Amino acid sequence: MKRIFTIILLGAITAFNAQVIIGDALGTATTKTSVLLEFAKGNKGLIVPYVRTLPAPLPITAGTILLDASTATAARMKFSNGTSWIDLSGQDGNVTSALTIQPSSVVETGAKSIIGARSSGADGVLVLESTTKAMVLPTVADVQNIPSPSPGMMVYINKTGAKRLAVFNGTTWAYWKP
Repeated sequence: MKRIFTIILLGAITAFNAQVIIGDALGTATTKTSVLLEFAKGNKGLIVPYVRTLPAPLPITAGTILLDASTATAARMKFSNGTSWIDLSGQDGNVTSALTIQPSSVVETGAKSIIGARSSGADGVLVLESTTKAMVLPTVADVQNIPSPSPGMMVYINKTGAKRLAVFNGTTWAYWKP
């Protein structure tokens, strides 16, 4: 019942072309006109899907981000530019223990949520589509404040002199500066 209510709610939000804030009513963006999805401040991150087999053949929808766990001891965060996979981690992570608690097969292969337009036909668990709006990642002051980061976690570090994207591959954080 809760799942049905969530789907109906997301569908209604999409119909009104509204912004979605997860965690509170404020979010972190000061100007909301170009935001499609955002998260509350805190010491939590967005966890991307794990895959045990890297999607192929290419092209894969540009903008796809995932944790490649095809080799559990060499897991890496990856991004698709539409024609190839780009490594975001820079080093291997070990997700062996995380995979033991993850189901080894997908129960609902067609399940997905779409926020925004339905124009591209992009395939994914959560698809954000807009030509004028973007997603604001969860914001933290420091990854050291996250007590138990999960493999596949992404956050934006908003700290004076150290503003950057951080991704966790299961073992270490990798940082991307603008």
